[in-house]
Amino acid sequence: MTVYSQINKNISRYVSFEKEELEIFNSLLEHKKTVKKTTLLRAGEQCSFEAFLIKGSARKYYIDANGAEVILQLAVEDAWLSDISFSMYEDSPSNVFIETLEDCEFFIFSPESKESLFKKAPRFERAYRILMERHLAVTQNRLFETIAKTATDKYVAFLEQYPEHANRFAQHYIASYLGISPEFLSKIRNKLARL
Repeated sequence: MTVYSQINKNISRYVSFEKEELEIFNSLLEHKKTVKKTTLLRAGEQCSFEAFLIKGSARKYYIDANGAEVILQLAVEDAWLSDISFSMYEDSPSNVFIETLEDCEFFIFSPESKESLFKKAPRFERAYRILMERHLAVTQNRLFETIAKTATDKYVAFLEQYPEHANRFAQHYIASYLGISPEFLSKIRNKLARL
């Protein structure tokens, strides 16, 4: 098992690659380790990376008009992190922050290395298209759940999504991700514990 096994397995879920193609992919990745509470991206900066989380946890969030943090993504091992909005592809400043919640290990991929990969191993373009389609589907589903589900249903869905990882996130982060107050989340947890 190599240091690249995890990311190779992740990307190969969508397209089958030859060994040589994976070697090209791996040669373009930057391996990075960070400590807890490292800010990888700040609002106002241009995002110039896609990061694959090998180890640890992180969050992506923005600051709303009232100064409150609103968490858009809680990420654990085997997740991709970036600001794939206009910041990544249109040279615009990002609206989000990306911060590690634990000591983390990543593979970092720049737009330049991605273009180089697509030229050298064109089948990766299909894999990334599928990744983007899946990301869009997840985002759309999250939007639907935020609008259509009750707070209790959102919390139960969160526990189903992160069954073994939920205890790694502070309660106020989970509440922010769900769009509720930490106090209301506490009530939901107490109610569910009594069932």
